[in-house]
Amino acid sequence: MTDDAQDSLIPYDEIVQEALRAVVGRVLGQIVASGGTLPGEHHFYITFKTGAPGVSIPPHLRERFPDEMTIVLQNKFWDLGVDDQGFTVGLTFNQVPAKLDVPFSAITAFVDPAVDFGLQFQALGQDDEPEPHDEAENDGPPAADGETGSNVVSVDFGRKK
Repeated sequence: MTDDAQDSLIPYDEIVQEALRAVVGRVLGQIVASGGTLPGEHHFYITFKTGAPGVSIPPHLRERFPDEMTIVLQNKFWDLGVDDQGFTVGLTFNQVPAKLDVPFSAITAFVDPAVDFGLQFQALGQDDEPEPHDEAENDGPPAADGETGSNVVSVDFGRKK
């Protein structure tokens, strides 16, 4: 074996990212199948690129979050729907209801703090790190303190350019 790694003709990084995004879809699909309620203390923080293709959010949210935003799915959400491409959900922001459509390809992070589980993704079509953004501002509870993130899975194959 040599130190000169050969460029792969198989897009492993894209395949792994797609498979991990399918985990998000499967989890959200199970919530839909169970009647739209989260079991136990589970709740989700989902971060996504607001300008990614297929993302549909109200104009006032796109103005406030031109790059990336984080939403919380815990107590106050409705009409959760999931298909092969992404999910749709109703949330309130400052007591104003909004419908969001988010393709899985736009998601950059998925966290369930109740069980210290998280996934981080590269936004498809972007090679740089996500820009800092405000915390979730939909009408959900604040994040619990003391989380270590020890179960966060981050996949970055660092493609040669």
